[in-house]
Order: sequence, then C-alpha cells, then structure tokens
Amino acid sequence: MPLPVGKLSAASLRRLLSLCREDPRVLVRPGIGNDAAALAFGGHVVVAKTDPITFATDRIGWYAVNINANDLACLGAKPLFFLATLLLPEGRATDAMVEDIFRDIAASCETLDVTLCGGHTEVTYGLDRPLVVGHMLGEVARERLVSNARSRVGDDVLLTKGIAIEGTALIAREKADELCGVLDDALLARARAYLDDPGLSVLADAAAVCRAALPHALHDPTEGGLATGLHELADAAGLGIEVEADAITVFPETAALCRHYGLNPLGLIASGALLAVTAPADTALVLDALAVDGVPAARIGRMVEPHKGLTLRRGGHAEPLPRFDTDEVARLFS
Repeated sequence: MPLPVGKLSAASLRRLLSLCREDPRVLVRPGIGNDAAALAFGGHVVVAKTDPITFATDRIGWYAVNINANDLACLGAKPLFFLATLLLPEGRATDAMVEDIFRDIAASCETLDVTLCGGHTEVTYGLDRPLVVGHMLGEVARERLVSNARSRVGDDVLLTKGIAIEGTALIAREKADELCGVLDDALLARARAYLDDPGLSVLADAAAVCRAALPHALHDPTEGGLATGLHELADAAGLGIEVEADAITVFPETAALCRHYGLNPLGLIASGALLAVTAPADTALVLDALAVDGVPAARIGRMVEPHKGLTLRRGGHAEPLPRFDTDEVARLFS
C-alpha cells in the first residue's frame, strides 16, 4: 500500500533505525524524539542535523535555516555552519528563483550568526516546486548536552509561545488567494507575519531554559503538531505524559484558520514553540528566565509512569492524547 504524506510511522522508523550500527562516539543516537545527532570530538560535542522543507515555497530558505537550527538548540548546542541542497523544478526554475532562495538562506544565516559553508544545487526532473534540504552543524560542551533520556516521572512539561506558529504562517501564505475576502484581512496579515512574529526560531527559548537549569529534555514540535511532539518526547523517555488542554496557548489566528478548514490545531505543524522537561525544583527558575527574555511560557503537563500513557485532561475529564500520523497541513494540501 502507498504510504501517506508526512512522517513515517514510529513503528516503521524503529525498524529502520535498528539497522544503524552503534558507535561509542555517537552520544545521541537516531531515535524517535531525538532531534539531532551528537558526536563526541574530544572535550566538545559536535551536533548535526538534516531536514528538508517540502510544504513551503514562499521563504523556503528561511524555513530551511531556522528549522535545522531549532533542532540543534534542542540538544543545547549553538548552530555554527549550514549546508543546503537545492532541488529546482525542471521547466520552472529561473535565475530569479535561485537567487531569491540563496538570498533568503544567506539573510537567515546572518540573523542567526551561522556560516553558509557548502551544499549542492541542481534542476531536477519530476518536481513541481523547489525543495531545500538543510544540513546544520554546531557544538556544545559535553556536560551541557541535553539528552531526552533524562526525563523522570514527576518532571514538569513546559511549552513556550503557543501553537501552531509554522502551520498558521504556512496556510496563510500558501492559501492567500483562496482566503482573501473569506477571513478578515488584518487577521490574515498577522498570520502571514508569524514567520517573524512570534517567529519560527526557538534559539532564544532554548538558551533561556539552559541558562536557568540543565533541562531533562528539549523538543520542538514540528510535523504532526504539538500532539506528535509530545508523543515523541514520551517515546524518547520511555514514559507517559499527562497534558492539561486549558494550559495550551492556541493563537487566535491559528484557531480561525483551523475552524475554516476543519483542522485540529494539536496536529498542525508547530515549529516556533519549544517543549521543555524540567525537574519540579527548576521549573520556576526556567519560567522566570524565559519571562526575562520576553518568551511566554507555561507548564502544560507532567511526566507520568509509562503504563498511564499519554492523556489530555479537559474540563476535569481525561481522554487519550490524539496521534497525527499525517500532519493537518499535509492533509489540507493533499
């Protein structure tokens, strides 16, 4: 049977990742909920990540740099070097298209103090839009490396900003003509601006958390939204999570677009938010540090015993936290 659009299932990934050989220099191995690889080099750790941008066409270079940088930040690392593979559609690629993407990548790297150091560009048969595959390298001191395996029962789960920043911007930009005159113009303008405000980057969020305390886990919810991010976080820790629905900030622009298209914001691609797992004794320190840096955040749940699974508490009632094997935005575009 053909596979659905979006991430492979967790079961399929586990089977495929079992083929990877082990090496003691790989400190963070491939696994569900692990955002990047961590490789031991002397007293420091090199962190590496690759991720493609496949949904967006507008500001695709911005997406590629920020999405990859976010995953390094989730291991406590500073992004340093970026490589990009540009695959351009045959019969549609122009010099102007390539220059726009390169300028977008270069400006995004400049903003994050990252060096664009290599990659590959070609016109490719069979594409209907440009694709960018990003590769980011960074480093972190070994004692400051964040590993999602540190989570413990009773730890707090925090969420910065709210959901779903990337999905909101993506829909408002890619469906602009369709939405014009249907939803409020000011609301759509705010939604399109979500790439910059609140923004896709979680580097400031992660830096504030790590300054206050060494978190037990950091994870940025991407495809499959917050719900999938929580499932991945629980999977990496081998624990369950109890989530308070009322504590989750859903932006009004997100809510309006989801109502219009019949989407669930919990399953909408959510880059721009950061999940942090903290020891209860550190939670107030972390929330204070985020507030000082102007990053809104809230405690949305706690880690629980694995047999309790993942539950969503809403108005005093508990229900299973939904899974989204296909992101809501992928479902919309397909």
